Amino acid sequence: MSDFPIEQIRKDFPILDQIVYGKPLAYLDNGATTQKPLRMIEAINKIHREQNASIHRSVNFLSENMTTLYEEARTTVQKFIGAPKSSQIIFTSGATGSINLVAFSVGESMLKAGDEIILSTMEHHSNIVPWQMACERKGASLKIIPVTDEGELDMEAYGNLFSDRTRMVSVTHVSNVLGTINPVKEIVRIAHSHGVQVLLDGAQAVQHEPVNVVDLDCDFYVFSGHKIYGPTGIGVLYGKEELLEKLPPYQGGGDMIDQVTFEKTTYNQLPFKFEAGTTNFIGAIGLAESLNYLSSIGLDKIQRYEQELRDYATLKLSAIPQLKMYGTSADKAAVFSFILSNVHPYDTGLIIDKMGVAVRTGTHCAMPLMQRFGIHGTVRASFCFYNTTDEVDRLCDALNTVLDLMG
Repeated sequence: MSDFPIEQIRKDFPILDQIVYGKPLAYLDNGATTQKPLRMIEAINKIHREQNASIHRSVNFLSENMTTLYEEARTTVQKFIGAPKSSQIIFTSGATGSINLVAFSVGESMLKAGDEIILSTMEHHSNIVPWQMACERKGASLKIIPVTDEGELDMEAYGNLFSDRTRMVSVTHVSNVLGTINPVKEIVRIAHSHGVQVLLDGAQAVQHEPVNVVDLDCDFYVFSGHKIYGPTGIGVLYGKEELLEKLPPYQGGGDMIDQVTFEKTTYNQLPFKFEAGTTNFIGAIGLAESLNYLSSIGLDKIQRYEQELRDYATLKLSAIPQLKMYGTSADKAAVFSFILSNVHPYDTGLIIDKMGVAVRTGTHCAMPLMQRFGIHGTVRASFCFYNTTDEVDRLCDALNTVLDLMG
């Protein structure tokens, strides 16, 4: 492996020192949520202990200081994903909240009966159901990009889905089940050649590789804080300025208003138009601390290390003959979904948990993808930059134990 400072990095995550059922914890469920660096935990504790006050409302010292920290967090996110302006960064409750915001606002302002939205077979439920709801309200319909046996999008089929009624494409940047890294720049280019906007779900991408929204040229980009080593309950929506200006607000309340009378309400400027009520300002500051932590290491270094980890895990898992892998694209993240012969995924997960190996089992909020492969669920091991080759070995040893017991 590379000279990546893995021992020092693991010290930054105190939870990894835990003993589970008498075994050292091997946390391989990072696709569900990531663990938190100590500097983020301490930053949030300091806010609660010394600095807490509401933002954008009061003129007292604590409130003005907190407002400054909140807006600095917005600038941190802006720089992290290469957005032109901080006003293009909307804080939400998570990637799901961001997609719901866009789906509702686009549905109310753009969709008409007979219009079409393109999704893919590999989408998380949070990038399916909000669009279904918009279609039901407006009489629109979904068109679906097929997935190949290798777990890649059928790009030829994608190009043939467009019509003069297509209004939006919404696809995942990286599959949460297969680990497939989709050719998102090409997806955006094709959509734009038809005059169609694109939302990219980056919940499984931004923590693994550098992302620049200007380079991608996407119209919207979303991700969640808790999947990129930040707090729960905070997420990000990036949008092109001219589109955010046109979209109606998703929710009403304080802070998103300009003037309110019983006859008419006018709305605040960006980004506040989409941030109704008291936002999760402490979560936003915690997220910024996590992004600064990643930047101090370097996303390019993290990407290289995780690719080495991916290659090692691919080799080791492929050596287990009773293991069937789903998602074999050459361009993928360190995410592995598989089934052991004659063993239910739930049983596999339960047994290896007793050996200190934490994975996820089930449909991973991607039932249509499971139906595509004719299965009811998988075991998923998802790695990140604080994982090690030793943990890969422990996973494989645990799986072989399961086969000895139940295979």
